[in-house]
Amino acid sequence: MDIQHPITENDIANFLANTPDFFERHAEVLATVQLSSPHGNRAVGLQERQAQMLREKIKSLEQRSMDMMRHGADNQLIADKLQRWTLSLLRTTEALQLPATVVRDLQSQFVIPQVAIRLWGLAQTHAAADFAAGVSDDVKAFVASLPSPYVGVNAGFEAVQWLTWPAQAESVALIPLRLPDAATQTFGVIVLASPDAHRFHAAMGTDFLERISDIASAGLSRLI
Repeated sequence: MDIQHPITENDIANFLANTPDFFERHAEVLATVQLSSPHGNRAVGLQERQAQMLREKIKSLEQRSMDMMRHGADNQLIADKLQRWTLSLLRTTEALQLPATVVRDLQSQFVIPQVAIRLWGLAQTHAAADFAAGVSDDVKAFVASLPSPYVGVNAGFEAVQWLTWPAQAESVALIPLRLPDAATQTFGVIVLASPDAHRFHAAMGTDFLERISDIASAGLSRLI
């Protein structure tokens, strides 16, 4: 043995990895290998330890599979609700009833405590409607600046005052509405609010809210 360069664990590991028939020639060594059990201080045989590792791997895979199935079921449930909400808009023949339908069905389908909507730049015949009242230039500018729906804490947004109980809005989602054929031209905003500070949070995805924006924008554009 080279005293200056003693054999290391890496040397042993490399030797075994590159000499697969070692344990065939020395089966008695394999039978005597003892490893520490992860479930106590006792030593177990190599085969038992391998079986334990395999069981743990199978358990981990089963958990991941269950998680995927649960997420798939959740996504399907959301998709079904979105479809019902969309169908309700399509069945609304009177354009002036669309804003109320958007608000009512968002609350009922997705169990959102408070929802409000405001539109601007409407046809003159709709400009005096409740859903077109009280929108300041600051709100319009802020909504126009949103590249995607805002989700997070209520930072004292003016639009929150349109809700029935603005003081109970701890977290909010602000969904800009844009003309389908002019993606940069906003004409409204939907406000979702919850007393739960974590219902709408900055880390959540906005893909689903963007779909709501697209569908609502297409339907409500009839009022322009």
